Amino acid sequence: MSLFSSASTLTRRAAVAMLTAGLALTGNAHAEGRLRIAEQFGVVYLLLNVARDQQLIEKHGKQQGIDVKVEWTQLSGGAAVNDALLSGAIDIAGAGVGPLLTLWDRTQGKQNVKGVASLGNFPYYLVSNNPKVKTIADFTEKDRIALPAVSVSVQSRVLQYAAAKQWGDKEFNRLDKWTVAVPHPDAAAAIIAGGTEITGHFGNPPFQEQELAGNPHARIVLNSYDVLGGPSSATVLYATEKFRSENPKTYRAFVDALAEAAQFATKNPEAAADLYIRVNKAKIDRALLVKILKNPQVQFKVTPQNTFALADFMYRVGAIKHQPKSWQDYFFQDPATAEGS
Repeated sequence: MSLFSSASTLTRRAAVAMLTAGLALTGNAHAEGRLRIAEQFGVVYLLLNVARDQQLIEKHGKQQGIDVKVEWTQLSGGAAVNDALLSGAIDIAGAGVGPLLTLWDRTQGKQNVKGVASLGNFPYYLVSNNPKVKTIADFTEKDRIALPAVSVSVQSRVLQYAAAKQWGDKEFNRLDKWTVAVPHPDAAAAIIAGGTEITGHFGNPPFQEQELAGNPHARIVLNSYDVLGGPSSATVLYATEKFRSENPKTYRAFVDALAEAAQFATKNPEAAADLYIRVNKAKIDRALLVKILKNPQVQFKVTPQNTFALADFMYRVGAIKHQPKSWQDYFFQDPATAEGS
């Protein structure tokens, strides 16, 4: 097993163990007005950053007649986030469409996990610093492709989908043996520096853009939009049916806060860039970040878009056992997401 993979697994287990231990002290059940959210790394979580910085959840909670206390935690990889949600350590999970579909499939008839909202449409790039790699067919046993969670993250699922398109559905996991779980910041540092076992990184903004700007040998091998057939919601938020049914006002406040955050990010990309840098203490060139947020391919909206192609693929290759008939099967019905796909 790779050093990166081992470290990531240990980190995930430790993080979830600490979250669960904290939960044991505070009790599993809680009344309306408490909200525990897990986010990950990257600009794709900007709407959560905006909601946190401007206290939009608290604001919309007051409009619902409740005081909402929000607790934030940051994890790496959909596997860690899913573990935290199933353990009861968090209420809202932030991860890719792949981890959502995995948990939706596993919890049917039990926790009944479904999507709450999207965090927007972002193209995800598979970047390589190996001059010999022009397409995914050029990767060999000498290469290692970093992504947040092997066989679980949306990056892993999109890579599998691309492999299936290249070599057929039976070969969908052809590249899995060369993937390793590495947090985005560490993977980006490896791609920019070069000279490590990591020669590919399926990341997200701003890490992919930093790699392209920081290493002249770095190039885009794959764009998620090309695989999925256009703009798509890569990162989403999801929760258990129990949380939604037992906390209707908190849930409503959260979704309304996200919608307001999306409007802010759309109308004020430069202010949103400053906010992201401040909240995350991010060491990123401001001009590069503003360029990312103004990219026409980036769309801030809470309505899920173009998620079903990946869901259908995952069922087709046996990654999930239950066949979704539409995106509405794995998202809660809500006015804010009514026009999804």
